[in-house]
Amino acid sequence: MAINADEVKHVAGLAKLAFSETELQKFTGQMDEIIKMVQQLSEVDTTDVPVTSHVTDAKNVLRPDTAQPGVDRDLLMKNVPDSQDGYIKVPAIIDESGEA
Repeated sequence: MAINADEVKHVAGLAKLAFSETELQKFTGQMDEIIKMVQQLSEVDTTDVPVTSHVTDAKNVLRPDTAQPGVDRDLLMKNVPDSQDGYIKVPAIIDESGEA
């Protein structure tokens, strides 16, 4: 299956990409080579090859997911410059006046 410039242009359009004519010809050749390599892989007999999900025998070792107490709220609030109703008060970052 050969890839032509129209197909590359179509896929580029779907991806919202624009190519010059030189780039289009370059990418058409590259895509054609990629398709040939994939087709070559499909010819390999994998009948007795076991499924591989990892190429190494490494295992993930995770700590148990247990709840732990957080920072004491009173201690935390001693370090904030301004607070209101038990929350940290920060300057407004959204101007609601409607001006740009």
